[in-house]
Amino acid sequence: MFKGQVVLITGASSGIGAATAAAFAREGAAVAVNYLKNEAGAEIVAQSLRKLGSEALTVKADVTISADVKRMVETTLAKLGRIDILVNNAGDLLARRNLPEITEDYWEKVMAVNLKSVYLCAQAVWKHMAERKSGAIVNVSSISGRNGGGPGAGVYAAAKGGLIAYTKSLAKELAQYGIRVNGINPGVIATPYHERYSPPALMDKMVASIPMARAGTSEEVADVIVFLASPAARYMTGETVEVNGGMWLD
Repeated sequence: MFKGQVVLITGASSGIGAATAAAFAREGAAVAVNYLKNEAGAEIVAQSLRKLGSEALTVKADVTISADVKRMVETTLAKLGRIDILVNNAGDLLARRNLPEITEDYWEKVMAVNLKSVYLCAQAVWKHMAERKSGAIVNVSSISGRNGGGPGAGVYAAAKGGLIAYTKSLAKELAQYGIRVNGINPGVIATPYHERYSPPALMDKMVASIPMARAGTSEEVADVIVFLASPAARYMTGETVEVNGGMWLD
């Protein structure tokens, strides 16, 4: 489905990003695997993509820094030739903090990695897509942007809620250039994110609230991301799709 196309995925060294890279590779795309700290994970992902017959590139960049984002995009263009699809997957809770524990620095860092990064990456790639009057951007938000998040996740929820709104704004702005912008809101997904931030008791409580009675998988999220970037979703833009096993019904 994506033979001859190039996908740039931020935060792709593990979890949803890694699964999304594999899903695109299986459909014939070349993939640029962005990472910041987990170089070993990114290399493992890239090697697995090559085994699937995909051309793969790892590129280190802090997606909260404009110069890094520009270099990441320039490297991808230089080595893979084009960027057809951007998946803004990078994001992090950083820590669970309630109101008395929130500092300005913490607020700014959470906003930067979850929201600022999206505008920086979109700004860096849109002209390359507009030249061909074709492109797709998929933003990975979160169920927390709908329901306010779990304990100590208020700032993260605010950033993800902002991302849902910004996805709509970008969709309106870029439609004239043939670029579609959609989002996805994963619910409770079994990823390293929850291994870091959700103790077993909290995880059990969250899973108990899911009508499908289980956490989702990275692969299940990746499949929807691929759909949103594909011709099957060619008349969809500005949508953010819920993938949460029924935990949030809108």
